Amino acid sequence: MKLRHFLAATAIALCAGPVAAQNFQLSHNAAAGNPKDVASEKFAELVKEKSGGRLNVDVGGAAQFGDDAETITNMRLGTIAFSANSQGATSAVVPEMALLGLPFLFQNLDQAEAVMDGPVGDKIEAAAEAQGLVVLSWWNNGIREVSNSKGPITTPADLAGMKIRTPPDPMTIDIFTALGASPTPMAFSELYIALQQGVVDGQENPLINIHSSKLHEVQPFISMTAHKYEATPLLASKMIMDTLSPEDQQIIRDAAAEAGTLNRQMVREQTESLKGEMEKAGVTFNDVDPAPFIEATQPVYEKWRGQFPELVDEIVAAAQAAGR
Repeated sequence: MKLRHFLAATAIALCAGPVAAQNFQLSHNAAAGNPKDVASEKFAELVKEKSGGRLNVDVGGAAQFGDDAETITNMRLGTIAFSANSQGATSAVVPEMALLGLPFLFQNLDQAEAVMDGPVGDKIEAAAEAQGLVVLSWWNNGIREVSNSKGPITTPADLAGMKIRTPPDPMTIDIFTALGASPTPMAFSELYIALQQGVVDGQENPLINIHSSKLHEVQPFISMTAHKYEATPLLASKMIMDTLSPEDQQIIRDAAAEAGTLNRQMVREQTESLKGEMEKAGVTFNDVDPAPFIEATQPVYEKWRGQFPELVDEIVAAAQAAGR
């Protein structure tokens, strides 16, 4: 390059100034201190650090940027970049994801993670991408239990006619319909007031969500049903990811995985400690014999096997192999 051309190019670059930072939003519905919230903030921190400040992520927790279902729509439109979303809301557009919540499929988090991190997870990720959503990392929400305001639940008969809030998630609705309850879908952001006012009798969530959103303040009974597992898929808008360089995409994926390690660790630690804390606050816990609940929910498997025969059998086999 001739000297005058080099000097001209340098002058243009200097006039242009530094490359402008790109700003993105990450939406989630959890309260401050929840593992989903803490990991989301860690993800934002890592993206900024790894990109040298070129990529910035603004985290909007407690549904500040919209509830999970609204956020899914906005991601597919390319108006929100990221979401630590929910298995239930995502399954409205990626029905394969609902299969992770088949009743009593997983006995513990290790088993669930082994399945999500394997070929089954790959197939669900491909289905999500076809709907405009990129699964960056499989975070944990936890194993779900039932709380209510009436009394201990020890058999499915105790749920008969009880109004149980569920996510707008067909799998959870199917489970509680099979158990004889009256499932009442509503957004998580509306749940505390609905419980407080008696609009619903109870709800189902992992202990970490019950505690961080203070649901135990208005739900004195928690029954350890362990009826289903719930993932927290960290999602990206495919439309937005496709605009980024391969290097920036890798930065985002690496940050998602690193923040996911923190999330999984926190879910384990809090699940162990929170039961004692809530007992001190006056909550009555009870264990249940899972056998009658498992028997009552067998029709749920048959219904979903009718829609996804191969994938249901594959995920059941993978869960059994991981549980050995």
